[in-house]
Amino acid sequence: MKYLLTFPLLLTFVFSAAGAEPGRMTCSRSKADFEPSADPASPHWKSVKPLLVELNPMGEKAKNRYEVRTQWTPKYLYFLFTCPYDELNLKPDPSTTTETYKLWEWDVAELFIGADFDNIMRYREFQVSPLGEWIDLDIDRSKMNAEAAWKWDSGFTVKGRIDRAKKIWHGEMKIPAESIDASGPAREGKQYRLNLYRLAGKTPDRESVMWQPTMVRNHHTPEKFGVMVLTK
Repeated sequence: MKYLLTFPLLLTFVFSAAGAEPGRMTCSRSKADFEPSADPASPHWKSVKPLLVELNPMGEKAKNRYEVRTQWTPKYLYFLFTCPYDELNLKPDPSTTTETYKLWEWDVAELFIGADFDNIMRYREFQVSPLGEWIDLDIDRSKMNAEAAWKWDSGFTVKGRIDRAKKIWHGEMKIPAESIDASGPAREGKQYRLNLYRLAGKTPDRESVMWQPTMVRNHHTPEKFGVMVLTK
């Protein structure tokens, strides 16, 4: 897997963001809000240690592993995905001005996140593609109202960037904190339930790579989500 040679940080920080406890990660506070750049070398991201995500749904090592960096401010949660690739699977007619239905059929990074620890069936879904396409969904698995999920608008923004020379793509999300938890701004000590996913490649070699293994061929398994804690 040649991307290991051009992506040395993958092996260095396997548990740097997660700490010693599996299923738990931390998110550090940013000094100020910023616009997405999809660039881990930018001033906002260069000192943030990445979390390696490398498992398939059954908990086995996957080929298309990737890194995720996270930050927060009282207003926003930020996620930066860095994804090495052999070959991209891109939608031929991309739109970055409107939501892309079924974006999950192409190369994409996904975040499923919720703030309700009593009703874990309620959470939000956010996606970004290498081209900067996006979709956001309000999920309530106890009701399964597809129209309501689709019509929901979080107000999040994204940035996609492909480095074809290094064969790495980056996707960044800037998510209003109150779109996930309406109780108020994000704050130190706040916890969220979440899982991180990447869909990569074409059938029959298409691969799902995730932080917390679902143990089934389905990303919508909130009982398997891990926990992210906001820190200083």
